[in-house]
Amino acid sequence: MIESWLVIGAVTFLIALGSFFITPRDVKWFALLSRPRWLVFEPLIPFIWTTIFICGAASANIVWQKNPGSLITWILMGLYLLLEIITVAYIPLMLRFRSLNTGESLGLSGLILSVILAIFVLPISWVAALLLVPYLVWSPIGTYTTDELKHLNPEDA
Repeated sequence: MIESWLVIGAVTFLIALGSFFITPRDVKWFALLSRPRWLVFEPLIPFIWTTIFICGAASANIVWQKNPGSLITWILMGLYLLLEIITVAYIPLMLRFRSLNTGESLGLSGLILSVILAIFVLPISWVAALLLVPYLVWSPIGTYTTDELKHLNPEDA
């Protein structure tokens, strides 16, 4: 039998990796957008999201281990999966539509879903809920940054 952490880690990795294959060629559009002066941490964003995905996978594994295979656990796994898909879809969809509004909507959706997930996970494991804190902290920063990009680039909102 395959260990749950291996399955959860592999699914997390494959979804994150999949975004590289579906990213449209409109990267130049995004690169040319004006950015806020305070956005000095942009080169660190891939490392930040990698950490967040690892924490999310660890959180999901803890939840799975508490009650493997139950209906509630499967529903929570679906929420974890949906959260990752929303997060990974941010760049491809925003680039495909050349729309910062699309990115902001996805960012806000991810934030709302992560709050709901953390609320449901907390009674199961406070450690699993704590591992969602990086997402809960970073997601509003990313959404706010996208909102600032909209203000600096109103023609690309």
